[in-house]
Amino acid sequence: MKKFIGSLSFFILTSTLLFISCNNIQKNKSHQQTSSASIKVGKKLAQTYCGSCHQLPEPSLLDSKSWNDGVLPEMGPRLGIFYYGNKAYPSYRNDMNVDKNYYPSQPVISLYDWQHIIDYYTAASPDSLLPAKKTTPIVMNEKLFQSLHPTFTYNKPTTAFVKIEPAQQLITCDAFEKKLFVFNNALQLVDSFNTKSSVTDIIKNNDTLTLCNTGILNPNNGKYGSIENIVLSKKNIVDTIFKNLMRPVQITKTDLNKDDKEDFLVCEFGNLAGALSWLEDKGNNQFAYHVIRNAPGAIKAYVNDYNHDGLPDIWTLFSQGNEGVFLFTNKGNGEFDAKQVLQFPPVYGSSSFELDDFNKDGFADIVYTCGDNADYSPVLKPYHGVYIFLNDGKNNFIQKYFYPINGCYKAIAKDFDNDGDLDIATISFFADYPHEPEEGFVYLKNKGNFNFQPYSLAATKLGRWLTMDAGDFDGDGKIDLMLGNFSLNFGKFKSSVDWVKQPPFLLLKNIQ
Repeated sequence: MKKFIGSLSFFILTSTLLFISCNNIQKNKSHQQTSSASIKVGKKLAQTYCGSCHQLPEPSLLDSKSWNDGVLPEMGPRLGIFYYGNKAYPSYRNDMNVDKNYYPSQPVISLYDWQHIIDYYTAASPDSLLPAKKTTPIVMNEKLFQSLHPTFTYNKPTTAFVKIEPAQQLITCDAFEKKLFVFNNALQLVDSFNTKSSVTDIIKNNDTLTLCNTGILNPNNGKYGSIENIVLSKKNIVDTIFKNLMRPVQITKTDLNKDDKEDFLVCEFGNLAGALSWLEDKGNNQFAYHVIRNAPGAIKAYVNDYNHDGLPDIWTLFSQGNEGVFLFTNKGNGEFDAKQVLQFPPVYGSSSFELDDFNKDGFADIVYTCGDNADYSPVLKPYHGVYIFLNDGKNNFIQKYFYPINGCYKAIAKDFDNDGDLDIATISFFADYPHEPEEGFVYLKNKGNFNFQPYSLAATKLGRWLTMDAGDFDGDGKIDLMLGNFSLNFGKFKSSVDWVKQPPFLLLKNIQ
């Protein structure tokens, strides 16, 4: 007991001295203008310490307040700094789900050097970010899509998943209700099922739905995610395929090792930890877990044999820390070579990507969106929006197009007007609702030569769109859209529309 009290007293004394020391540093800094020498040193230190884990963000990407109050306090613990001045930096040190070696046991940078980094980012950043300039304004147009919604409604929909099935059937999942809903071709509710947690992806095979259960939706470090099968006719979960996944958000069935058994490719978004992983089918409903990339933020993956060697390769967007698109070339026997083909600063908030051939040269181009704005710097960002990157034929990508959309969350490229080229439909979850609520849904109609006319329609202002799907719902040969309303209204992105009283989804019937 005495030993414990003595250790505690030493800890309190040490912490107090550290607090006083750090506080004096900050007081001295506050009474003198930050020197150019300190900024210069801070820039070099940022290149060393911040640039070692991800693309080094320029100070100009955020305002000074966001750096000081949000991003830098979040980064400090990753360098072993948990207290600075009168601030206790946020961390997960007491979370039993976090690897005890995740944070350094000792600071890897001195407090004086950390102050140099703070000086660099706060002095070299603007007081506020200038809004993005839309060279082509969004035009309201009611002649492109007819908006339809179900008669079935409920208070506070939090639709986290929507899917258009070819047999004139729609499927949604509500995150907080923990329910799957099935609608018929008249948008009438015909069935519902309880789920273990929020479902973010579904693979449908006849009467069976394979569900990607995220577990706990809010950021956490536990392994609560799972994959289950539901048989529609039995209305219940018949078997659990795999458990202990880190907030999985997407599953893909594919035979990665070419043994004539279908494996699962899993995007485990996670939080501090996560992975792009695959579950090897060992037969008898047994799966072996393998990691392709051990990092959080895997949000979307596509499988194709880009080099035509008979082995399925993987393209994946990671949206945490080292943000960007990775190409994993399948070498056989469960081995992959990794190449990062696009890299973005960690403040971008990467949210979705697609593989599409815009210039019809036979090589996959990339449509990319960034707009996740819920974490440490919730300010409108002029670089949020939808991008097109062209492939030079050797998987080197060059930006060809950008259209700014605050909080852009997803883009789907299809030939919606059947004129032979690709148009783009986008949704935003963090739009500038007080000033530009039409950003919530933007349809970019391809006018040729990478010129797109942006349109929206009035009905799309009636929801906060977290998810979207595309498909020919009514069999008329035209691609329709389905938008999921996640109606929570929070932060500085509040709308005058009461989303919680609106339908859980909107079907946009293509009438072009």
